[in-house]
Amino acid sequence: MAYFDAAAGAPLHPAARQALLAAQDDGWADPGKLYTQGRRARQLLDAARAAVADELGVRADEVLFCASGTDAVQAAVQGCRAGTVVHSAIEHSSVLHAVAARPAHAVPVDRLGRVDLGAFADAVAAPGVAAAALISASHEVGTVQPLAAAAQLCAAAGVPLLVDAAQSAGRVPVPDGWSVLSASAHKWGGPAGVGVLVVRKGTRWTPPWPGAEPGRPDQPGTRNLPAIVAAAAGLRAAAAEAKSQAERLFPLVDRIRHEAGRMPDVEVLGDPVDRLPHLVTFSCLYLDGEALLHGLDRAGFAVSSGSSCTAATLRPSHVLEAMGVLSHGNIRISLHRETTGADVDRFLAVLPGLVASLRAEAGVAGL
Repeated sequence: MAYFDAAAGAPLHPAARQALLAAQDDGWADPGKLYTQGRRARQLLDAARAAVADELGVRADEVLFCASGTDAVQAAVQGCRAGTVVHSAIEHSSVLHAVAARPAHAVPVDRLGRVDLGAFADAVAAPGVAAAALISASHEVGTVQPLAAAAQLCAAAGVPLLVDAAQSAGRVPVPDGWSVLSASAHKWGGPAGVGVLVVRKGTRWTPPWPGAEPGRPDQPGTRNLPAIVAAAAGLRAAAAEAKSQAERLFPLVDRIRHEAGRMPDVEVLGDPVDRLPHLVTFSCLYLDGEALLHGLDRAGFAVSSGSSCTAATLRPSHVLEAMGVLSHGNIRISLHRETTGADVDRFLAVLPGLVASLRAEAGVAGL
């Protein structure tokens, strides 16, 4: 089975696996205790925080650990002052859920999935805006957002910028200028269940969880310290390999983009230039995406849909709808450090025939 769904969760990095096993032996105690094992656990927690801070280019006391990436995103929004939250129309669903209980303004994107900076500027300059949220790069089509320009607009308006960097952290640099950043360890090859929240000094932000203590802003509860240590090790390893991995994965993704684009009635989505190195999504007209996904699974490929549409909800992706592209018949391919050229060769050998056969079964061949 070739795993092509790293955007949902990357395989555990060997460095993270090694750190996880070591920390289970040495970091099982409560880091808040004063006895020897607790002090050792605290040393591991502080070292992990410092490592994450170093890789993200921030201060260690600006880094908080949460129980998941979703928790980090929700805390980023909920900790801001009361008022309107401006966000792009293609934010992750966790952001949309977090802003659902307060005034919000969605900014449109173009057909490539890039936010409209003119509309964004007008929105953040409006009265009563408390914060703006902009994903660093689309989790569905890979388009990298103009964060540096958006940060300048937010700074001019005196509005904090919240950045969901789940797909970027450990892979591509995130431009500076933001106020709050969230990420998820299992996206870069760390273990699941570790979210990272970075709040820059000077940002008006209050920990939204009950029982938060001054000087201890992490999400309360028993921390999975071995997972945090492994997350930090995985981020450091992924960041060290990011340039070489991008150079290796970009050509593989380019091949998929090219070959998929040659197929009849197929549209390759997202920005062909400003994009993540590991991800490509394409839509197939006259084809049910779920059928294609199951067909690829039977052929030995674990892929995801570029649409959240399922048989249970029949609800298409809000991201693809906002882009104005076909929101059914979508497949997202996302590669990782273990993906080989042979995996891609085999995928491209299977894909055209599978699409043709599924269309024939559906009675739409030759339309």
